[in-house]
Amino acid sequence: MVDPSIQGTLNVLNAALLAGVRRVVMTSSIGAVAMDPHRDPDVVVDESCWSNLDYCKETKNWYCYGKAVAEQAAWDFAKEKNLDLVVLVPSLVLGPLLQPAMNASTFHVLKYVSGSAKTYANLVQAYVDVRDVAKACILLYETASASGRYLCAESVAHRGEVCDILAELYPQYPIPRKCSDAKQPKLEPYRLSNKRLRDMGFEFISLRKSLQDTVINLQERNAIL
Repeated sequence: MVDPSIQGTLNVLNAALLAGVRRVVMTSSIGAVAMDPHRDPDVVVDESCWSNLDYCKETKNWYCYGKAVAEQAAWDFAKEKNLDLVVLVPSLVLGPLLQPAMNASTFHVLKYVSGSAKTYANLVQAYVDVRDVAKACILLYETASASGRYLCAESVAHRGEVCDILAELYPQYPIPRKCSDAKQPKLEPYRLSNKRLRDMGFEFISLRKSLQDTVINLQERNAIL
């Protein structure tokens, strides 16, 4: 997972350089930013943050490790080659699918509305709609003054809050109402800044709307059995 992530990124950047591309907008991941158990809970997660690579290796979280080192490699390449690079950093992506196959992000919702998950985890997650990711990508491509990294997330929510929204919108489905780790204190959502995009006039689709449209898309595909 790690080597293709790094080498694939460098291959594309090198091809862009050879083709004379003026700007590359790279889509990274919240996995490159948020995985740091030592970060003070009062710290606002922003574009200056990086995942703790040692922690990723210790927990064998190769997805987040790969995302972080691939983005770091991209920045090193851009600096060395004087390539105009801007990086979009989306969180977990929800919203309607275009492709026929399901993806991991959509299973995040499907497991709740289908009844395959009887409880929800005591976890928090940052969310963004796929349509916002696409719009943000274009915005960063077309705005000459854009530079550096841009976190792309509408909000951070506990899995219980996600289930609350789904249960309110779709009471006909067996949405989990209990936490799998109820004996432990409920985790509080961490603070995340999307100020850089908002300062560019960007407006996000709400988590509620994104969840609603995700389920509508699943219904249209007859994916909820």
